[in-house]
Amino acid sequence: MMAKKARKATKARPLAGRCCLVTGGGSGIGAGIARCLGDAGATVAVLGRRRAKLSATVKDLQQRKVPAFAVVGDVTDEAGIRRAVARAHKAMGGLDVLVNNAGIGGPNACALPGPDRWHEVVRANLDGVYYTSRAALPFLSDGGRVVNISSVLGRFGVPGYTAYCASKHGVIGFTKALALELAPRRITVNAICPGWVDTDMATAGLQAMADGLSLSFDEAKAQAMAAVPLGRILEPDEIGALATWLASPVASGMTGQAISHCGGQVMW
Repeated sequence: MMAKKARKATKARPLAGRCCLVTGGGSGIGAGIARCLGDAGATVAVLGRRRAKLSATVKDLQQRKVPAFAVVGDVTDEAGIRRAVARAHKAMGGLDVLVNNAGIGGPNACALPGPDRWHEVVRANLDGVYYTSRAALPFLSDGGRVVNISSVLGRFGVPGYTAYCASKHGVIGFTKALALELAPRRITVNAICPGWVDTDMATAGLQAMADGLSLSFDEAKAQAMAAVPLGRILEPDEIGALATWLASPVASGMTGQAISHCGGQVMW
């Protein structure tokens, strides 16, 4: 595996010489973040459970002349994620930016009928962020960055999504506490709270909404977009651009923040 080569950061490529690890980087928001980090000059490792998806992301990055690596690992496996992060560090030759993006969606209610997925969802969305962050901290350079992907459902509740809302609220609390713990090392920790983003997870959510309300998919999507002031679904690279900014030198003074990127669904 190739260690990173020294590259000088420029205004056009502010992350040149930086090594970035993105969990859940095989598709959706994670792949968008990986693309944006790579386009900004970073070396990128994408981590996830599905090798084929990771390989597709790496191939895309390499076609864009981005040094990129795939690392198979499961963020819910505490021992396994330590080994996977160590492999990513070795492959890149360093670690400067950690993006905790891996997670799952889907329903889980407490007082309503539905599947009992509490442990599955919380383990992936919250425990996974904790396990991966703790595994990465011995490798993460002073002055580095941690970017956690929460959700607008970390800002408000939705009936039938108790576990998802709780886990994403938890990511914001984790972000604020870890930001204080890492401030002496000048490592910033921030969270992004996306709204509707054009991913397979969002498509599944809209389909579930359609089924539950006896609507067509397009009708359900139109209803969901009616609650978005800008009236549209975001693209993964829009979340990636914000993550890249948070990883850049100009964001070195921002830490402990949860930033909603959601077309106006949340305005605080």
